[in-house]
Amino acid sequence: MPLEPITPEAPTRAGRVVAAQDWRDVAFLHWRVEPERVAPLLPPGITPDLLDGATQVGLIAFRLADARVGPLPSTGRWGEFTEVNVRLVGVDARGRRAVVFRSLEASSLPAVVAARAAFSLPYVWARTAQRARGDVHEYASRRISTGEHFNMSIEVDRSERVDDEAARFVTARWALFQRRFGRTMHLVNRHEPWVLHPARLRHLDENLLAAAGLPGISDREPDSVMFSPGVRAEFLR
Repeated sequence: MPLEPITPEAPTRAGRVVAAQDWRDVAFLHWRVEPERVAPLLPPGITPDLLDGATQVGLIAFRLADARVGPLPSTGRWGEFTEVNVRLVGVDARGRRAVVFRSLEASSLPAVVAARAAFSLPYVWARTAQRARGDVHEYASRRISTGEHFNMSIEVDRSERVDDEAARFVTARWALFQRRFGRTMHLVNRHEPWVLHPARLRHLDENLLAAAGLPGISDREPDSVMFSPGVRAEFLR
């Protein structure tokens, strides 16, 4: 089966919108990793997606806002929080490409409970925050129950843009794979193309990657650091 092409714009797909949300001030950190390190962490039927022989481990932080479920109005305060994700990239036997979440930190307990119940996503309740000071963006998280933490700051170069194969490989992902009720679910999404800027990592102190089964990854500098002002995303059934 041929691989689904990687396109900067979402493929045209029919389906009912089941959820929508803003992803704002998004920081992308990615590391090239040997596929055999990642393969055991993927759902059944999913293999690591590769670019130039390596797969990618992502650490993504952003502000989630204006969350809505179906035709209902905004979920209000519990639908606005800083989120931090550990995510992988995989492909199924049909050649479909998608992200696989190893963990998602969120400070809204109702959002954590709802996402776990509705989609079996591995959300974790945490104290999360972010702030911007000019072109410097800071993000933080600490899990309520177990204390795993994340602190990061990046400096964004808004005078330049990133638009190459490597950037599209990790950001132009129009679905997710998630195990649910003994099956691997494929949930599609769509949004406008990413506007990506290069960024410099100023500080990183975290153990979320180790907690996700990927120890030692962040001991070295990430292979890619990018920033986007954000997009409006919709998820389709």
